[in-house]
Amino acid sequence: MSIISLIIKREFVAKVRNKSFIVMTFLSPLLFVAIAAFVGYLSSMKAETKRIAIHDESGLFVQEFIAQNNSKSEFKYLDLSLIDSKFLKDSITNESYEGLLLIPKSNNVADFESKIQFISNSSPSISFIEKVQDIVANKITKTNLVEANLDTLAIRNAQSKVNISLAKASGEESVKGLNEIKIAIGGGFGYLIMMFIIIYGNMVMRSVIEEKTNRIIEIIISSVKPFQLMIGKIIGTSLAGILQFFIWAIIGLSLMFAASIFFGVNVGPTARVSPELMEHAQHELSGTVQMYIKELWNLPIASMLIGFVVYFIGGYFLYSSFYAAIGAAVDNQTDSQQFLLPIIMPLMLSVYVGFFSVMNDPHGTLAVVFSMIPLTSPIVMLMRIPFGVPLWQIAISVTLLFATFFSVVWFAAKIYRVGILMYGKKPTWKELYKWLKY
Repeated sequence: MSIISLIIKREFVAKVRNKSFIVMTFLSPLLFVAIAAFVGYLSSMKAETKRIAIHDESGLFVQEFIAQNNSKSEFKYLDLSLIDSKFLKDSITNESYEGLLLIPKSNNVADFESKIQFISNSSPSISFIEKVQDIVANKITKTNLVEANLDTLAIRNAQSKVNISLAKASGEESVKGLNEIKIAIGGGFGYLIMMFIIIYGNMVMRSVIEEKTNRIIEIIISSVKPFQLMIGKIIGTSLAGILQFFIWAIIGLSLMFAASIFFGVNVGPTARVSPELMEHAQHELSGTVQMYIKELWNLPIASMLIGFVVYFIGGYFLYSSFYAAIGAAVDNQTDSQQFLLPIIMPLMLSVYVGFFSVMNDPHGTLAVVFSMIPLTSPIVMLMRIPFGVPLWQIAISVTLLFATFFSVVWFAAKIYRVGILMYGKKPTWKELYKWLKY
């Protein structure tokens, strides 16, 4: 067995046998589900009802606000027009009410467009102010129509509400928000890659620093070349990460398959919702959930999983080479901070570029370019794959990614070779540049 294989085996076994690795591998999916359920529970909780006092001297708007009161409303409007406004302002100061809507008396309806005040101790939300403005504007509009002797009932009946149904060219029914689901899935894969590049990359760096500070490295390199040691650490740790992701993929697909059976959806690339189930659907929501699950199964799942593994390996190898070089160059993690920012910035950039460009135009120039750049392609390309990416673009992106990896490994190995035996000196960017020339 080659030396590199022994190092890979040692690193892999050390990571996989770690108790925290085993626990988090099986506990993480449950934690994600638990967090999602908890967030859903919090969002379903009814917020505390906030009381809004209304002092309407004109008498035109108070009933419009009172009509908004219901058991599900976050705000409760109270008609306090008969109470002196100064007393109500004092009540706001004493926090008896969330706010006071002060509407003055005026004979000119146009005055209400700019003379209404909302008084509160804290700044109200934009959505609340917009809602209040809409209520006032609608009432003013109705008043103007009446004064113009226009039939408001006929105008209201003439208004139309359009609900466009979606369908594919093949004739299959589609659902709304599918692009958002695709970007969420691709973004989730990309975000996982980013997080585990940081986590496992730091693990490689800490391992190198630990062996260096304990002087174990001096014994190891007596029989192992620095390049072999670096490659072995990177590959061994990446295999542990791939194993963890593979287990998560099995758990995720199992949960998705269970959900499909629970909602009665036939799985597969030609999945269809059975007419019997649609006829017996008790609620519209049930049918909608079935359609969404069907669309999820119609996604290029194989391409997404294969792409995830390939880009995880390429991205991890690329960035772990940087982490290994940094670990060899410094004596402790504190000194490494100055070198980590240039590594993390491309990862953060790829997440933001992916969400803002891929979501709006997955096949646009910006999305395509950043899916080709090796430092950002592991995340941006994964966000594009659910939308359907030509194989030639994926081939070019993967080729550039691994070509860059081999180039970076060559430079990182030179830094690793020199820095692994350097002690007691804080390196600088200028110093690292000198090491590349050795």
